[in-house]
Amino acid sequence: MTGAEEELEELDDDSMHDSELLPTRRPHPVIIAASLTARGGLLWLPVAGLLALAGRKTTAKRALTAAVVAMPLGHLISLVVHRRRPQAAAMPAREALPEHPDSSSFPSKHAVTAAAFGTATALVDPGAAVFVTPLALLVAYSRLRTRVHWPTDVLGGLAIGALVALAQAGIGRSARARATAWRLAAIVRPVFSDHS
Repeated sequence: MTGAEEELEELDDDSMHDSELLPTRRPHPVIIAASLTARGGLLWLPVAGLLALAGRKTTAKRALTAAVVAMPLGHLISLVVHRRRPQAAAMPAREALPEHPDSSSFPSKHAVTAAAFGTATALVDPGAAVFVTPLALLVAYSRLRTRVHWPTDVLGGLAIGALVALAQAGIGRSARARATAWRLAAIVRPVFSDHS
């Protein structure tokens, strides 16, 4: 283990001690529900459905696409980065979840997917982001509060998810710019050919 890895683990260990932010007692049922319903990205399907029903179909499509791309990327990264989970099996906070994941801790796939969905929503529809962003942050926090991830796993997951959404937005802008250029060329070409 390198010196940087040791320092990172020490920072994570210090931040996981009992505190007002991360107590060891059983979390509130809402926090547990956020963690459980977000497994496999399932939470974001009904959220996208609600956005679509509210007349925000483009927002729902972009956000769900970002989440669908981000989730396997998070799993791929976890196959490369092997990191142990926090040792918290006996804590009431940890016992609140029925799941006992033994996959690599980095990154938090919950956080990756939540950040991708939330960031994509914010980029397309700031009005909808007012409701989606707190939910995305709650999901990310739930993984810390239930002690299944280190803080850097969650922060890394949030960063990866946000980057996926930003990349998607950049690709979308490039595609729209190309489509606009083709449409303009189709309009202008006959004008010049008529006067040649």
